[in-house]
Parts: sequence; C-alpha cells; structure tokens
Amino acid sequence: MTDRQALPPDLPPIEALVDLARRAGQVVLEIYNGFDGASIRKQDGSPVTAADHAAEALIVPELRALMPGVPVVAEEQCAAQGVPPTAKCFWLVDPVDGTKEFLRRNGEFTVNIALVVDGVPVLGVVEAPAFDRRFWAAGGEAWQQQGDAAPQRIAVRPPPEGGMVVLTSRSHRDDPRLDAALADRHVAERRVLGSSLKIVLIAAGEADLYLRFGPTMEWDTAAADAVLHAAGGRIDDPLTGHPLAYAKPGFANAGFIARGAAAA
Repeated sequence: MTDRQALPPDLPPIEALVDLARRAGQVVLEIYNGFDGASIRKQDGSPVTAADHAAEALIVPELRALMPGVPVVAEEQCAAQGVPPTAKCFWLVDPVDGTKEFLRRNGEFTVNIALVVDGVPVLGVVEAPAFDRRFWAAGGEAWQQQGDAAPQRIAVRPPPEGGMVVLTSRSHRDDPRLDAALADRHVAERRVLGSSLKIVLIAAGEADLYLRFGPTMEWDTAAADAVLHAAGGRIDDPLTGHPLAYAKPGFANAGFIARGAAAA
C-alpha cells in the first residue's frame, strides 16, 4: 500500500490546491447567499444545485491543467456519465459535500479535493466556505486556516477525561445502532454536524469519534481522510478493521469509523 507521505514528484504546490478549493468555495458561497431554493434530484434521489455544478466546472479543468493526464473523478460528472476510467493516481472531487446542509441553509457544507494513489488518499483539501475555514494535508502534515490568518498545524487529541465528543449526521442521530455502539464508551457530548466537517474537526482536536452506519461515496470522505490521517487519526472499515480503501467498485463506502488518538 502507498505511503501517505509519498507524493507524486510532479505534484503542484499544496498552496495552489488550497487556493483552488478556496476559490471554488467562494463560487459556492455566492450562490448560497443568493439561493432561491432551486434543486433537482439525481438518479440516486440525492439533491443537486447550481452550486455543485459551478464549483465542479471550476475545479475539474484546473486539476487537469495542474497535472495533465491524471484522471479526475468528480461527483456530478459521475452522476451524469458514470465513473470514468481511473489509474494508479487520480483526483477525487466532491464540489459540494453536504448539499442537504446547503439546502437547510446551516452552512455545514464543504468543497473536497483529494489525490488518491494506489487506493490511498495522499493529499486532501477541505474548504468550509460558510465558515471561511479550510483544512489540508500533504506529506504527512495537517493544517487549518481561519480566514486570512496564518495557517496552523493540527493534530488529534487524546479523549478528554470528561468524556469524548461524538459527532453524528442528522440522518443517523436517532439510529439505535449508535446508542448500542456508544453504550460502553465515556461520552460527554453528542453533536450533530453535516458533511466532511465531522472528520476534519476530529483532525483539529475538536472532537473524538464519528461512527457512520449508512452509505457514503468515496468523494465524500477522501479529502478529509487524508487530513485526519496526517493529524494522527484514522478512518477504518468497521467490518475489516483496515483503513478505508479507495477506488472500490462503484466508489461506494458501506460505513466507517473515524477516530482521533486512542478513541476506540
């Protein structure tokens, strides 16, 4: 398996990718601020808005220009045309992760860009435009930035003595499987949150555990996975106990456990 710190030699500077995600986030935010509520349903029943398409239209050609010949797998393109052929190295993009949160107007949506090599996310950028906050990782280091402040290194935390902060999605907050999984854990708080923000907040040491029981797609998790791993955490397949794999058939995740330091 690929070493997550081993980046392709022709990789553009991480700053260029952070800037790309930030610009895509600004496009999303402009549409969000003037949003008229219009959305349509894709074949899988999930919603899509003009913001998803506009952000993807910015990101995909720029990634192709930055690394010519490297395939780009992007959510809306896949929804319309199917998953394109991939290679050992490819980009994985979710232009708006948390479209339901976008529609709820709570700001809990992100722009996700990841580079996957041999089934492993080796680089990730997660932009949270409504909060003017971003997270990224490459070469084994994880960072965050608030607004235009200086970037700061981030790392997971040991579970606090007072108990863990457990994050959950709105669709699973009342899931009895969550109650069963947390029955023997010391939990101080359960917090509901949307999109890949749940994963990167664990990376930033602001939460400890996220149990996902329902399906997601690989573009939902790859960028945040890279950030969490570089920060000292991990995302595992609960069935195998192994790190979540990428480039699976259909690019679907059955479920996962995202955790910080020693959060069993």
